[in-house]
Amino acid sequence: MRIAILGCGSIGRRHARNLTALGQSDLVLFDPDPAARSATADAPAGRFVGTLDEVWRAEPAVVFVTSPSHLHVAQALEAARRSCDLFIEKPLSHDWNGVDELCAEVARRGLLSMVGCNMRFHPGPARVKALLDRGAIGRVLAARLHTGSYLPDWRPGTDYRQSYSASAARGGGAILDCIHEIDLALWFLGPGTAAASASVPADSLGLDVEGIAEILIRHDSGALSSVHLSIVQRNYQRECRLVGSEGTIAWSFEEPTVTLQGGGGAAARRDPLPADWSINDMYLDELRDFLGCVERRAAPSNSVNEARATLRVALEAKATASQTPTEVR
Repeated sequence: MRIAILGCGSIGRRHARNLTALGQSDLVLFDPDPAARSATADAPAGRFVGTLDEVWRAEPAVVFVTSPSHLHVAQALEAARRSCDLFIEKPLSHDWNGVDELCAEVARRGLLSMVGCNMRFHPGPARVKALLDRGAIGRVLAARLHTGSYLPDWRPGTDYRQSYSASAARGGGAILDCIHEIDLALWFLGPGTAAASASVPADSLGLDVEGIAEILIRHDSGALSSVHLSIVQRNYQRECRLVGSEGTIAWSFEEPTVTLQGGGGAAARRDPLPADWSINDMYLDELRDFLGCVERRAAPSNSVNEARATLRVALEAKATASQTPTEVR
């Protein structure tokens, strides 16, 4: 199976290495940046091409869109029109332009699609989801999801100010860059809308994108989720807590443990992370899931349609967060 990778930054290179490890040796790699080409040259199997025209002449069956966010929809549409199955890195896009057209094209051609939200394949959130699906805490009433990290630490050896994460026009900022937590909130609690949001700029980093965002999501089920996103927090932190009518589930990336606490003073059940697990395992599991679906022609999780709903909440939050509060008299 020939696979094209459009964008060879850090995530594109990771996927290329992992695809190679999973036995996919027919890779076509593209990035217009010579530095990305140099960094990728000795990493995975496959060949590097210099233009998108060369990619399409190679007739890939599957296209990985791992370019900056503002290029996702245009490149994915071009691939879909050539009947390629799609893996698109999160977020689906940085705005709404072309998103409906992409979803319609994928549906019309019967293509398979997945938008990469690798935290779904982390054992912690996956365990939380399994507990919720079996009704372990009854009716879910509320959730709190938090992620904080420091943008200059994300891509060692590169200038964060030159990355797409530093540019609102290219999809940077806490809301879109940290969309994992919005995705998890909807995955855990079901569809919803952004009821309110607020943000402050990343001016401590010399940037005008959102540095911190607080988002309140009202889910169709009646539950509320509160999402805190930060790209200016100096220590890495990722966690969630879900409160139900019959108990509470909590997960911490740092510990790393999922805790289930019931009512009536019952002892908490603690599920630690598997001892031999590593960060790259969730990326490998994500690709195994997607490639398995392609082989079986089965619908992957987080299709472009599902990711469109997540993007809608993110864009609603961005629109609300950018409004100037009315002065209180």
